[in-house]
Amino acid sequence: MNALRAASLLLATLTTGLMAGLFAGFAYAVMPGLARVDDRAFVAAMRSINQAILNGWFALCFGGALVCTLAAVLLHLPDGRRAPLPWLLAALVLYGLVLAVTVAVNVPLNDRLAAGSADPARLRAMFESTWVRWNVVRAVLNTTALGCLGWALLVARSVTD
Repeated sequence: MNALRAASLLLATLTTGLMAGLFAGFAYAVMPGLARVDDRAFVAAMRSINQAILNGWFALCFGGALVCTLAAVLLHLPDGRRAPLPWLLAALVLYGLVLAVTVAVNVPLNDRLAAGSADPARLRAMFESTWVRWNVVRAVLNTTALGCLGWALLVARSVTD
């Protein structure tokens, strides 16, 4: 059971870290880079990215962060194993907020961009600033969740030493 607890916590940390890196990378590199291109190129690039990201690796990390963090919470519920629990619960709530923002804001914007047939300047104006703002929110929430999981790793280790 100790190995299962450790594995779930490690996998939660890894998948959450990969998602935090993805959202942060978009915040500090991808979107600032795309801000420098014309409207047609911006719309084409975002449509291409939004299609390409729907793959098994993304699904594994995006869903895995939730599943593994939830598993870590459940496996740390028994008496004597609860020391990292507050940090695990905080990470789970924070990642839940990441999912909520993604489902409520970013995915609908992606869908509107994909379906839009308007002038590229109009599509971009409808999409860019809101998507970027909420992606930064996802990056901050996800990075904070990663910090909580990192701290949970340290707490869990100190309990077992």
